Amino acid sequence: MTQPYHAFENLRQHNAVLEDNVQLGSGIQLSAWSNSLDRVTQCSDHHTLSMYVNEGYETYQKTNSGWKNGGGPDRFCLMPKDGETTWDIRNHFSFVHLYCTDEHLRHIAEQIWDRSPAALQLDEKIFSEDPRITQLYRHFLLSSDWQQQANHLMLSTASTLLLTHLVQTYSNVQWRLPNVRGGLAPAVLRNIQAYIEQHLSEPLTLTELAQEAGLSEFHFARMFKQSTQLAPHQFVMQRRMLRAEALVKNSLLSLTDIAMACGFSSASHFSNRFKATIGVTPSQLRAAGK
Repeated sequence: MTQPYHAFENLRQHNAVLEDNVQLGSGIQLSAWSNSLDRVTQCSDHHTLSMYVNEGYETYQKTNSGWKNGGGPDRFCLMPKDGETTWDIRNHFSFVHLYCTDEHLRHIAEQIWDRSPAALQLDEKIFSEDPRITQLYRHFLLSSDWQQQANHLMLSTASTLLLTHLVQTYSNVQWRLPNVRGGLAPAVLRNIQAYIEQHLSEPLTLTELAQEAGLSEFHFARMFKQSTQLAPHQFVMQRRMLRAEALVKNSLLSLTDIAMACGFSSASHFSNRFKATIGVTPSQLRAAGK
């Protein structure tokens, strides 16, 4: 487990209720919160992206000219490291925080652009709107169960895309994203596919796969998709489902053991995903084969 994030620990000392939480390694953590009737001052040694899910209209920030509101669903606040913000929360709302160390953000920038910024500084943004941020967190972060290991690859991919977008759009760097041409070398692709097959029971992350390929997460994700026509998380889920279907049909393993072997930490989540993909539940498929 990485060092605790100050903004996370600070909220736990207030009225905020932690609804969900997941560590994605290499300096990223996602936390889902709700809060009401609270006053919080944040000043952290890391970056925080706050994305409003429900309500938030009565969330006020302290400014030099008094308390100002402007929150609401799909608004976001970007709070860079070492910046101080004070909040007065006058009604219930829910939000998602993405915490990121400065070291990890710099690492992302260096890997994508193959150069190191002299200084990487994020802009403070309060009650802002950005369709790209909304799309990423609504479609990926809010649509999956964070506690399921099988979803960690998708969550880590979405988090990296969000951080890449922050560097590109809300920093002093604002470099254009490089063009990525061509897919993975055949030998690299074979090695990655073999690695995935060997680790389907584990919570694979984008960082892990990219390191195995010797590439940045940005380049790996794009080159992998050019080679397979699928994003890494889509490819891995496809392989999980194919293995699960084969085990349901051809093995005597219990459905719980099959779920674990295919990277699912919950039999019910496994059953729901299996039915959505195959068309029947694992138990229905097994019963039909008898």
